[in-house]
Amino acid sequence: MSRQVPQVDTLFLHESNDDYFVTVRRDGERLFRARLDLKETSAGPRPSRFRIKDGSSEEPRSPDEFVDIGRRANRIRISEQTAPEHRDRLREALGGYQLSAKVVRTCRICASDGRYSPLTSETAIKKDDEYVCPTCAKVELERELSYQGEVTSAAQERLEELLLEVQDLERVTNLLQGHLDPDLTKFDEISATGEEIERVRVDSLNLHPGVQGLLEDRFDTLLPVQSLAIENGLLEGDDQLVVSATATGKTLVGEMTGLDRVLNGNGKMLFLVPLVALANQKHEDFEDEYGDLVDVTIRVGASRVRDDGNRFDPNADVIVGTYEGIDHALRTGRDLGDIGTVVIDEVHTLKEDERGHRLDGMISRLKYYCEERATGRSGYDGAQWVYLSATVGNPRELAQGLRANLVEFEERPVPIERHVTFADQREKTRLENKLVKREFDSKSSKGYRGQTIIFTNSRRRCHEVSRKLEYDSAPYHAGLDYGQRKSVERKFGDQDLAAVVTTAALAAGVDFPASQVIFDTLAMGIEWLSVQEFHQMLGRAGRPDYHDKGTVYVLVEPDTSYHSSMEMTEDEVAFKLLKGDMESVRTVYDERAAIEETLANITVAGKATKRLNGQMLGDVPTKHAVGKLLEYEFIDGFEPTPLGRAITTHFLSPEDAFTMLDAIRKGKDPYDIVAEIELQDQF
Repeated sequence: MSRQVPQVDTLFLHESNDDYFVTVRRDGERLFRARLDLKETSAGPRPSRFRIKDGSSEEPRSPDEFVDIGRRANRIRISEQTAPEHRDRLREALGGYQLSAKVVRTCRICASDGRYSPLTSETAIKKDDEYVCPTCAKVELERELSYQGEVTSAAQERLEELLLEVQDLERVTNLLQGHLDPDLTKFDEISATGEEIERVRVDSLNLHPGVQGLLEDRFDTLLPVQSLAIENGLLEGDDQLVVSATATGKTLVGEMTGLDRVLNGNGKMLFLVPLVALANQKHEDFEDEYGDLVDVTIRVGASRVRDDGNRFDPNADVIVGTYEGIDHALRTGRDLGDIGTVVIDEVHTLKEDERGHRLDGMISRLKYYCEERATGRSGYDGAQWVYLSATVGNPRELAQGLRANLVEFEERPVPIERHVTFADQREKTRLENKLVKREFDSKSSKGYRGQTIIFTNSRRRCHEVSRKLEYDSAPYHAGLDYGQRKSVERKFGDQDLAAVVTTAALAAGVDFPASQVIFDTLAMGIEWLSVQEFHQMLGRAGRPDYHDKGTVYVLVEPDTSYHSSMEMTEDEVAFKLLKGDMESVRTVYDERAAIEETLANITVAGKATKRLNGQMLGDVPTKHAVGKLLEYEFIDGFEPTPLGRAITTHFLSPEDAFTMLDAIRKGKDPYDIVAEIELQDQF
């Protein structure tokens, strides 16, 4: 006897190997599967057997129950994968009961498993010579990923997004073999943007005639970020934090006011950067551009003589220096003269674990120097401070902490395409070679060849990648001497190099006009990049005077890290960086940093140390730090002991100092002492 069946949504029929299968669905869920046999009668094909499948067994039911289900179904569908002769036979059998069925395109894998998955042009995904549903395609993708090794959920999510987007399983899995399919590798595009800013005319500035004439020879109006700086009191001496993308012209903000103040007798200009390579390049640029107006010198460390043979001149009009170079002068009591302008480039360095507190301390000590020099004197009112950065997550908070007006201009002068693909280390070099060649073989509408910066995580890898590139390239890192670095910079500028392969030295802003940036790794040394560092690096791609767009390729090795201390894998880091928000710039003090900066402040300012500590960006536990300095016998009252002075003038941490003292007492060789400290710092 036929059983009473409820109303159902769909009765789905398909054939496999001459067998007919039935799937019954209600409310989007499968009620049951069944096998249907047809027999030939004088009236045509009719149901002869109907068996409900339950695991591996089958429960016989009356053929009339199949007819009942058909009558209660909202729709009857036959899979397109069913052979034409079987489709006709099923339709004829249903027609005998005045039931009609529509042939639909469905997923074969689902049908074989008793699932009804209709395919549309939006959902069908090509797999080999057939089309399957998204669910089955994802299962196949997961199977392919298991052959490649583990990938993180973020990487798998990205691949699944691409799968739904391009609807071709093979194209997506090819990414795992390093195929450069631009439609698939493209992650997003950062559009060229720019606010509507009324530009200030250069002839309205009323600068010193030397600066005024120089600017008028170069352009008629200032760029938007420069115009905003003028509106925010730049030429009235107001301190400013200028946050704007690479190549938007923010450097000229500091140069403009600094040179004007120098030539009007309001003190010299200090232009400070985090790295020696940057200082060398900026010093050369200043001499070329402003050497006829002012004397320019450089201070990058403790030595009076640079590696190119030039001497540091503390009486020069413009001092280009590293943070540590100027800080060393302060810690050793050097007379820097009247300082009218201090430009701190790459001020986001304040957030770095090792260097952030030193920059914070240097700013406080230099402000103290300028304030003390101005006390009781006429004709010198201290320094104007201009802080520059392309990447700050908390610009308003930082400006408030630095007590500066915020000049923020969110502009990207050319669009940047960001691409992601997967490759192991060997495959990465092949892809880099292909990308470098493709870029160098193209020209922009402005007539410039495409050139590439490749970022990697070690000096050794710089040389390894550079050797394997077929087009002319060069490694570039802090281990090269001055002449070698200048040679690379000159060749790149002359378009004689297709690529440079570098570590962090270029990330901080050395001026290479590259159209393409490739991330060989997402690590610097043994640490993953931060979002801020990542954006700083990718921002090197594309210059408005050279290129129509910038291109960035992130080459990701799944399930890989570069040191045991790294908690995440490269594929996980990649999508964190691509989707992450910019980190805030804050200086955090642990005990070591607090002791080092408090000792430096005591060396420079004595009893005014509390004032210096109080005006620093980070929260310095002054009382605790002073207690430790007394305990360690680094200070006597508010004066450094000879030991304390030696420690602070050589930028030693307490740990390094004690390691050296202990080794000296034990009579160890100096080279062994240095090696021990290096290893201690590394681990």
